[in-house]
Amino acid sequence: MWVLYGLPIVHPDSLLVITINGTGFFIEVFYLSMFITFSDWAKRRRMFIALLLEAIFFAIVVVITLVGLHGTKSRSMFVGILCVVFNIMMYASPLTVMKRVIKTKSVKYMPFYLSLANFANGIVWSIYALIKLDPFVLVPNGLGTLSGLVQLVLFATYYRTTKWGEEEETNKQEVELHKSAETGQDRLAQA
Repeated sequence: MWVLYGLPIVHPDSLLVITINGTGFFIEVFYLSMFITFSDWAKRRRMFIALLLEAIFFAIVVVITLVGLHGTKSRSMFVGILCVVFNIMMYASPLTVMKRVIKTKSVKYMPFYLSLANFANGIVWSIYALIKLDPFVLVPNGLGTLSGLVQLVLFATYYRTTKWGEEEETNKQEVELHKSAETGQDRLAQA
């Protein structure tokens, strides 16, 4: 969506938006090709279905934008609103773990570097949006900056109370308990 938004026929003078997001698009295509190459058929099938639905949605957006809307102002508004919605969803997705972090007082399932990158990305794009006075870039990235900040505060708050090796020990004990139960059943069957 951001590549479409950055096109001169949609939003003029957005060279950085189109180049950076275009590069990200090609990196994602490479990642998806690796995933599809090395995953099993069930995961490939789900990925192909998701990609097909995404392609259909994107094609509809492109047709509406280029055929139904005339002028860069209306095109920027339409595509910009879609970009805002999807960008906010992207920034908020790591916060789905927030409830678990607070409940367990553990940041084991919230990756620090993802939170840091989320925060830094939001800051950089917010600065760009302020320079260009582009509300469609500013709103989601400003909220992304806040989202990243909340994640970093949570990480700092619960880092000391995190028990990093606890789950591995619990799983190991469950496996040993299960094995000893099987061994006991085998001995009973032999007797």
